[in-house]
Amino acid sequence: MRFTRFAKAVSLVFALFAGFVVATVGPANAQTMPTIVLVHGAFADTTSWDAVAADLRGRGYPVVVPENPLRGPAYDAAAVEKTVAAISGPVVLVGHSYGGAVITNIHNPNVRALVFVAAFAPAQGEPVALALDPIRFPGSQLLPPALQMKIVDDPTNALGRNLDAYIADASFHQVFAPDVSDATAATMLAHQKSVAVSANVEPSGQPSWSSTPSWYLVSANDTVIPPAAQRWMAGRIGAHTSEVQASHVALVSQPAVVADVIASAASAT
Repeated sequence: MRFTRFAKAVSLVFALFAGFVVATVGPANAQTMPTIVLVHGAFADTTSWDAVAADLRGRGYPVVVPENPLRGPAYDAAAVEKTVAAISGPVVLVGHSYGGAVITNIHNPNVRALVFVAAFAPAQGEPVALALDPIRFPGSQLLPPALQMKIVDDPTNALGRNLDAYIADASFHQVFAPDVSDATAATMLAHQKSVAVSANVEPSGQPSWSSTPSWYLVSANDTVIPPAAQRWMAGRIGAHTSEVQASHVALVSQPAVVADVIASAASAT
């Protein structure tokens, strides 16, 4: 009888201890999961990240998708930096396309990893247009008449107006997102945001990738940023590089692959 009571007492102590460990260690681990900040590129808005964001949230990651003004690397980086500064704990910054130039110009000690998805990764003093050099990196279809210009109201410009670039309706599906359905392309077109033409020629600042671990997912079938340019940028920044058989919008056509790369970067932090 005494042995039975002793055994029950020991079992109770272990049960309480196990409960204490679960109660204290479990939430602590959850709190250390980095927040994923997804930065969209030109000719798109925050909805371009919807499928990737849903996938990552399903894995338990907190995800934030800020608006990218698309006015220029310095201005846009400052805007997104406000979102990053409001996050406590580690952050993984992810940029698609022009969004890569934006995350390149964000410097915050909480950022533990950078992920470039078919994105620009400029060096200091370098404009993103350099990676579209048709002599070194042929293959981009982001040219007139697919690429169009228009005057837009722009309160960030001293004149109150600006010259913006956008993709013509008739060319959007073929040039920007050839591997998505007609319906998806139509939705993406409806959400298209133009980018300031000056953003493509603005010199980039000190690159965050020079001091932050980086990952790069190359879109092997990209007709916006040639794959050769992507591989060159990925090699220059020393990124953990992988490839996906997708167009420029792998985040829409292959969201699980993109989420896997982001999760790998997050796990490494």
